[in-house]
Amino acid sequence: MKSLAPTFALLLALLPALPASAQNQTLDELSAYLNSISSAETIFNQINADGSRSTGKLFLYRPGRARFEYDPPEQTLVLASGGQVAIFDGKSNSPAEQYPLKLTPLNLVLARNINLAEADNVVSYGSDASMTWVEAQDPDHPEYGSILLIFSPNPTTLKQWIIRDEFGNQTSVLLGDLKLGEDYSNFLFDIDTESDRREN
Repeated sequence: MKSLAPTFALLLALLPALPASAQNQTLDELSAYLNSISSAETIFNQINADGSRSTGKLFLYRPGRARFEYDPPEQTLVLASGGQVAIFDGKSNSPAEQYPLKLTPLNLVLARNINLAEADNVVSYGSDASMTWVEAQDPDHPEYGSILLIFSPNPTTLKQWIIRDEFGNQTSVLLGDLKLGEDYSNFLFDIDTESDRREN
């Protein structure tokens, strides 16, 4: 399978080793926060595995739906819905590349019920005064890669995620302020609708 790292992005500088005694946001609390997000939109700043940067706008509509609109000069659109992830390249006439959502670490963020406290999911977990971080992966398929979620405290807010693919490449996405609770049309995320629009 082709690496998704160049599309999803973000490279974090070395995380310090954080003592367990400094943890101030439990896994149950972080899970409850993520499950409380039914929809969100924000701008994002992406750092790709090769060091290049991209910006754009992100829409989340849980469960299972996301839309990444990349700013010019890029012409990329990434949609997640119906259990699939589709990558549309505006510079190409080829159909979108598609992958099962469950084969990507993004599936954890878009899941109907997020439970970070499931011991087998969590690879690492720690915090300091400024952030809490959790790295998780599918315990049955570690080859799918992992996702590192970074939260700020008071109030708990998702600020960044880093996706590590099966080849060890890292892609980081820094999130702006989240606008929560918007109601979106399913067509905003529909892969077939977008494919038909581009063919006509």
